[in-house]
Order: sequence, then structure tokens, then C-alpha cells
Amino acid sequence: MENCIFCKIIAGDIPGHVLYEDDHVLVFLDISQTTKGHTLVIPKLHRVDVFEMKPHEMEKIFSIVPKIATILKEAFGCTGLNVVNNNGESAGQTVFHYHVHLIPRYGNDGFGIRFANNMRNYDHAALAELRHHIVKSLEA
Repeated sequence: MENCIFCKIIAGDIPGHVLYEDDHVLVFLDISQTTKGHTLVIPKLHRVDVFEMKPHEMEKIFSIVPKIATILKEAFGCTGLNVVNNNGESAGQTVFHYHVHLIPRYGNDGFGIRFANNMRNYDHAALAELRHHIVKSLEA
């Protein structure tokens, strides 16, 4: 994709601090470094988001994630790691080339990902209805 910054890194048109590369995947340091060692895992084939990814392409991406995560832990002594993927502008995606963030965590590092607890809004009947809707779509 002509104006995609990640495609430019893949092509070597702009520099990237590459950690790993194979025929399908590129892994490099995120320039934002949300925390020390913040790394991106991307497909070399341009895909905008998870909705465009094919199962075999996801296998390539996620086959390398545990190895890189372990290396980050060993290299930097992080005590945890977030695996984050934003899909679509409303989900916080800012670069529209599929990518997975590996964000090492160091206790009180100033970066927070917390999920809202809305269980009071969903009783068993509401959850059963959600499940029914999803399962029905899976069976189609």
C-alpha cells in the first residue's frame, strides 16, 4: 500500500528497528515505546485489520508472538506483557495495517489497560441472548 508506513518499513523505504523477519511476518520496535521494549508484529501482506486477515495469516503472526514475548521478558525483566490489537478507528487503531502490540509491563509503569466491569448490566438471560446471537452466526 503506497501510503502505509508499515508497508514502507517492510519495503525498506524507511528505517525500522527489526527484531525478526521471515517470508510472512516482520517484528520491529514501536517508535512510541509506550514501555521499554514495546514491539509490533505485522504481516508483510497489507491487511487493514483483523476483519481482512485470513486464518492462515493469523497463524503466521501468532506463531511468533510467544517467542518474541519470552525474549522481551528475558531481555528487559518485565513482570508482565500486554498483547494488544486495535481494529478500526473506534477501537483506537491509528495505523491501518494489521499489527499486534507486545507491550512489556513493569509494575507501576504509567501505562494502564483496564477493562470496565459491566456485569451488573448483564444478567444470565442477557448473556444467554448474546450467546444465542453469536452461536447462530457461527453456525451459518
